[in-house]
Amino acid sequence: MKLFVVLVLAAAAVMETQAVTFTRCQLVQQLRSHGFPENKMRDWVCLVENESGRNTSKVGTVNKNGSRDYGLFQINDKYWCSNTSTPGKDCNVTCNQLLTDDISKAATCAKKVFKRHGFNAWYGWKNHCQGALPDISSC
Repeated sequence: MKLFVVLVLAAAAVMETQAVTFTRCQLVQQLRSHGFPENKMRDWVCLVENESGRNTSKVGTVNKNGSRDYGLFQINDKYWCSNTSTPGKDCNVTCNQLLTDDISKAATCAKKVFKRHGFNAWYGWKNHCQGALPDISSC
């Protein structure tokens, strides 16, 4: 019986942490459902496409300062998420919580980053999205 309970709990943990790569329109739908403003939607889509390839499980390589970026929005662990099992830093989340297919915590944190720093907080947006935004008219 104990083995069964352990297997069920392990399966639930795996299911909870499964990641997804969204299509562009699925991403737009997710962003809309999390309250991202329509007038900035193309910027957010461009940012996500250039930061994570729309992949919720993306973990970036180690940055020059030793930090890493996590999830759909590639949120940095130096200030925003905790690499421990306890939520912390400015977004009060663990970095692993930014890697799931439920983007609620990642979206809330990304909005906090944006509120403080705008899109310039993300090199993917700075290097690829100024003046060249994706077409989402069919979404």
